[in-house]
Amino acid sequence: MITLVENKEIEKQYEYMEKVKQKVHGLKYFINTMGCKLNENDSEKISGMLTEMGYEETNSFENANLVVFNTCCIRENAEEKVFGKLGELKNIKAKNNMIICFAGCMSQEPHVIEKIKKSYSQVDIIFGTHNLYKFPEMLYNKLESQKKVFDVWDIDGEIFEGLPIKRDGSTSASVTIMNGCNNFCSYCIVPYTRGRERSRKPEDILKEISGLADEGYTEIMLLGQNVNSYNGGDGYNFANLLRDIDKIEGIKIVRFMSPHPKDFSDDVIDAIAECPSICKVIHLPLQSGSTAVLKAMNRRYTKEQYLELVDKIRNKIPNVSFTTDIIVGFPGETEEDFEDTLDVVSKVKFEQIFMFIYSVRKGTRAETMPNHISEDIKSERFNRLKALADKITEEENIKYIGTIQDVLVEGISKTNENMLTGRTRSNKVVNFKGDKDLTGKEVKVKIISEHVWHLKGEIV
Repeated sequence: MITLVENKEIEKQYEYMEKVKQKVHGLKYFINTMGCKLNENDSEKISGMLTEMGYEETNSFENANLVVFNTCCIRENAEEKVFGKLGELKNIKAKNNMIICFAGCMSQEPHVIEKIKKSYSQVDIIFGTHNLYKFPEMLYNKLESQKKVFDVWDIDGEIFEGLPIKRDGSTSASVTIMNGCNNFCSYCIVPYTRGRERSRKPEDILKEISGLADEGYTEIMLLGQNVNSYNGGDGYNFANLLRDIDKIEGIKIVRFMSPHPKDFSDDVIDAIAECPSICKVIHLPLQSGSTAVLKAMNRRYTKEQYLELVDKIRNKIPNVSFTTDIIVGFPGETEEDFEDTLDVVSKVKFEQIFMFIYSVRKGTRAETMPNHISEDIKSERFNRLKALADKITEEENIKYIGTIQDVLVEGISKTNENMLTGRTRSNKVVNFKGDKDLTGKEVKVKIISEHVWHLKGEIV
């Protein structure tokens, strides 16, 4: 069920970390992270290893002696961006004696690796999503031999525990509970880059979260390509995990992403309803409101089943809200299909929609499908969806005015140093005046106005 990297393997990587540390003095690193929360979590692990090896973090390419591109392959323009940046670094590589590393999902795509080998000789190290834990060994070998180190595995990776991790936040932390995906949606390359589903042991997850609570973290985001298919063995499922996390003292808010509608079982709904810490905002990817398009996408639910699930969840959790993902312009999508998507959006009234214009991903089934949609039509539909979403957001935000919300304080606002910022239980951003010492605490805030992308409030 689960393959764990043996402790001796992780111990070996710590030995390599120490060897690198003996060679590294005053050097700086920069990580360019693209894509989803899983990639961000991987970057925190890479950052933790580099810190353990004596590197110091910098916030710019120009000052770095080591750069890691942690890549994403979901969007087509991601390749254009990363190759453009690789080209820029060629000019400053010699000046900083820079080591350039290429990692993440894109490194699992054969055509990308061939392109790097052929046209980007400035890249020193390539490693994939399956063998991230071996980065210290690869870096040491590069420093020792000055030869390129390309190590990408085609087989599914193993679950590894015990690597250092340097987290970006001080109040909220992401915890990966599983890797890979078995769904093979026709537009998605992820099962080919992150492999099949592999779940972490529940005791390892709970130990990590308990440790985070001891460090003062109060909010946890559970991560997985399909979290509600989590399988901890011996019948232990995602609902069990949610209930056990809810018992951990100090953890006030638990969020998760992304679940799959087809796997949203009654016991998970019950756990969300009954556990105080589990956030009552659910990210429920729709992708399309058309049953015909959903079938072509291999999503394995219909428009009607999705709406029935929403109704079931609302009946069990009356104060629940939803966010979602939607792809516009999938091959073969007709105007009627798109109208079905607008219909679902109007009925569910999502708190937030992550909208994407369909783009071809090499190696997916959708790549070879007939009736690809023109860019003009895709853009026009995207704009219509955005207009509807913005209208609903404004209407829903107005409902918050005058209410008192529990807000987890994240710190000083990035756009106004005189304001604090935090999030409601429904994940709404709220700005308000207050003492920065409130960071990490949950406070009562009365909402006094709405501003589309955030709410404004005052502490009560």
